[in-house]
Amino acid sequence: MDNRGWAVLWLWLLPLRGEAAASSDSEPAPPTRSWSSLARLEVAALALLPRSGPGETEGFVQLEPTLILDGGPEFGLNLGAPIRLRAWGGPGRVRREDWDRLSDWGQLVRGLKLGSNAAPVGIWLGALEDYSLLSGHLVRRYSNRTNPDYHPAGGFLTGTVGPLYTEAFTSDVLGARLMGGEVALDVGRVISGSGHTPGRYSLAVSAVHDWGRAGGNAPSVTLAHLDGTAVVLRRPGLEAHLLAGWGGRPGVGGAWGAVLGVGADAVTPTRDVSLRLEARRQHGGFRQGFFGPDYELARFQSVAPEGVPLATARFPDGYSLQAEARVGWDAVGYRGLQRHLTLSLSAEAFSWGRLDADGRVAVQLLERSLEVAVMGLGVGMGKPGARYLGAAEARWRILAGKLYAVATGGTLLFSEGDGTLRPGAFASVGLGADNAR
Repeated sequence: MDNRGWAVLWLWLLPLRGEAAASSDSEPAPPTRSWSSLARLEVAALALLPRSGPGETEGFVQLEPTLILDGGPEFGLNLGAPIRLRAWGGPGRVRREDWDRLSDWGQLVRGLKLGSNAAPVGIWLGALEDYSLLSGHLVRRYSNRTNPDYHPAGGFLTGTVGPLYTEAFTSDVLGARLMGGEVALDVGRVISGSGHTPGRYSLAVSAVHDWGRAGGNAPSVTLAHLDGTAVVLRRPGLEAHLLAGWGGRPGVGGAWGAVLGVGADAVTPTRDVSLRLEARRQHGGFRQGFFGPDYELARFQSVAPEGVPLATARFPDGYSLQAEARVGWDAVGYRGLQRHLTLSLSAEAFSWGRLDADGRVAVQLLERSLEVAVMGLGVGMGKPGARYLGAAEARWRILAGKLYAVATGGTLLFSEGDGTLRPGAFASVGLGADNAR
């Protein structure tokens, strides 16, 4: 995943949990094959264009090789990184900011999966997009690639021991950055034994710490949260649950928050739908979803009027209502054509007039020959200093699918050495070839 990678389709369609196979965006291999592979080379002209502030227009020719190995549900590997060769503007042949930190070398591993949902231990390494830590009340819809000059490989580990389920993660396996974990206890199994329906009642505790020492120095911060979940309806293909939680900032007096919510999940052979609605209370600078989609920028400059890092910004006391919807649709046929759709939307409205929203949609049309993906992010809407980002990508396969044209575009925010953010934009067109079909 590179600077323009907010809208790269294969990651959007790639689940992060357990079954996060490092696979291609092509149709799945026949079940009789235990191993499959994909090789790809993409060539595009890429421009990073400052919209305001200092700096000149930069143009690059981008080469992007990719190699994917799929070993089934227990193993997957996706290697590759964009190589930007300067065409005009700025010094050097290769864009220095892409490789000037140890963490940047993590971008060579786009995805490494060991284990699956059925295994007692699972590991995932690579770019983190739209990542949430279990309950999602600390880390929610987080991306470790929002800063276009910082390209870490993150990772998470999952494990199950008896009634305990654990997930630990890091945003940067090569640097001291965001780290945390959550431990969930299956209360029903503890009380009723192994014959109890798993996951009916659970308690979980989570903690996350940002060391702030990679991808640019920023203040460190620690948050913790306690959650309880009860499944109140369970039918084939449908589950509804209630949740409640409380969190705070250890060492910061009076910083706490509470949450009450409902959720539902519906799964059929062609659709996967997840809905969630939460009422939240924030006090003393704590908020749920603190490590969100905007965090890699907000850690340097929040959307607060004073423009200070998020860890030290004043967050008003109040209430909020947060809603989230995720939809996956894979119809066998539609007017003779195949389609695939993934949709993810989230919005949080605060009692003091602020609105945060982000979403992404990816769709495959024309017998999966055309892929279109769009994302948008708005933080602090309705208040001074609101932040907006957007990106789009289209891929059209031609010549029996072996060759494809690709076009991307969107906006960026570059982190400067003084902690400010410089607006920019990117646009590219190019061609790619692979053996996906």
